[in-house]
Amino acid sequence: MLQELVGSLVAAGVAGLVYLAAAARVVKQYERGVVFRLGRVTDAQRAPGFTMIIPMVDRLRKVNMQIVTMPVPAQEGITRDNVTVRVDAVVYFKVVDPVSAIIRVEDYRFAVSQMAQTSLRSIIGKSDLDDLLSNREKLNQGLELMIDSPAVEWGVTIDRVEIKDVSLPDTMKRSMARQAEADRERRARIINADAELQASKKLAEAAQQMADTPSALQLRLLQTVMAVAAEKNSTLVLPIPVELLRFLEKGGQQPTGITDALPHPG
Repeated sequence: MLQELVGSLVAAGVAGLVYLAAAARVVKQYERGVVFRLGRVTDAQRAPGFTMIIPMVDRLRKVNMQIVTMPVPAQEGITRDNVTVRVDAVVYFKVVDPVSAIIRVEDYRFAVSQMAQTSLRSIIGKSDLDDLLSNREKLNQGLELMIDSPAVEWGVTIDRVEIKDVSLPDTMKRSMARQAEADRERRARIINADAELQASKKLAEAAQQMADTPSALQLRLLQTVMAVAAEKNSTLVLPIPVELLRFLEKGGQQPTGITDALPHPG
């Protein structure tokens, strides 16, 4: 009798352990559990930690609540200004309603991926090439709205969308390079012309100043001679202006009163 009782207790203990092993589940911190009881979703979601289900009756589906980084394959399209481009992007999204993500869409990751590709092709057709290259922030916002609208019904929210790269044909790259080179050359010519204009104005002011004060021209000539002489040149060509010759000529002439006062020889 005692042996039968011990055997029963052991069998009950083993059955309890088997039941516990079949019913025990662990939900991680970044997951939420959705329980299907006989095919119907229970109201309560299973929080992170240890939880129990009814074996053979309940089925637990775990849903990842982390932000998912999904690359969007490069999509080729024609822009509004008839330029063929290839654009790829990346989508950041997360599940906010585990029940909707499980029962309203078969595979929410695949659905978001397909919606992102379709929206990216639509954005390419509605945008100009300049917008794709320089106004990506606005395009990212428009792309995010296009993907987020249907994703809300799936229990998914789009965190952000980023356009990574825009590939252009080689002919378009060469054309843009020539355009940029021509623009830089145009700006260089404008800068040189502006510098010449400013220099001519300053030279005109200097000439007017020297015309009012002839001695300034002589001082400037002497400064030029000193600057050239400092280079230790063997030959020095010195231009003499007419004003300097006239000045020396006037200096060589003696006043009339002094000439009359001098004694005459013999």
